[in-house]
Amino acid sequence: MRIGLMMGAADRGATVADLVRQAQDIEARGIHDLWMANTFAQDAISMLTVIGHATKRIGLGTAVTPTYPRHPTAIAQQALTAAGASNNRFCLGIGLSHRPVIENMLGFSYDKPARHMREYLAVLDPLLRGEAANFDGEHYRVHGLKLQVPGAESVPVVVAALGPVMLKLAGAASDGTTTWMTGPKTLESHIIPSIHKAAGDAGRPAPMVVGGFPIVLTRQVDAARERIAKALTVYGQLDSYRAMLDREGVRGPADIALVGDESVLVAELARLRDMGVTHFNGAIVQVEDGAYDRTLEFMSSQALA
Repeated sequence: MRIGLMMGAADRGATVADLVRQAQDIEARGIHDLWMANTFAQDAISMLTVIGHATKRIGLGTAVTPTYPRHPTAIAQQALTAAGASNNRFCLGIGLSHRPVIENMLGFSYDKPARHMREYLAVLDPLLRGEAANFDGEHYRVHGLKLQVPGAESVPVVVAALGPVMLKLAGAASDGTTTWMTGPKTLESHIIPSIHKAAGDAGRPAPMVVGGFPIVLTRQVDAARERIAKALTVYGQLDSYRAMLDREGVRGPADIALVGDESVLVAELARLRDMGVTHFNGAIVQVEDGAYDRTLEFMSSQALA
């Protein structure tokens, strides 16, 4: 299992230069992958393109970039540029986002989201493989478009998929899935078997499973979970995440966070690896002074082990 770190989402005051320096430090520590959410600060694909040019080894990926605001041909061009800038270390993570964002903030219709994603992938997939896109659908109609970005090869795509329909689509038409607010029991009993079956039925290779979790190395477990609960409250209120937390049988985001001393975190990571998570994406929560640095050092040790 590859050990990755989520960056940027919580550090709203960081400049482009700050994030480049942070990425270079994380790479120097031996972390395998760097993931970035597309929130309301720097554009994640653009930021990872800059980071890709300024680093040499670390894997890069979005977790995730919403699809509705960007035409699939535009996001394909961005992704290929990121791949070319990073010597093909870039993985494109995409997702539907959430109804309050898409409808209330951006003014798009969130009707039939699975159909939207199915058509999106039908346009996106050939472009990322260097082929021409030809597709006529309800949402997208693209004819004869082909992108050529020097140095860019095929770009892997993972889809944020939690429900049965989206997992079937992700397994059949992408390289895997990326999750957030999804506990280990739900991954083991629902996410992983569902996407593996879909990929197998479609004749595709075993899928990537990127498991995103809040993580912190601490001995003050109860206090840490209390602070995580406050910091991540909003995630427990979004319908898709709430459904996963309910399936897990927990009250909120803090209950699925990986929190504890080194022995606890080692065991939790081993559990995720053994159930089939291929890429761990840790979002370090600064619950107390020194927590971020301690947890980063721990993750580095696991990546180098």
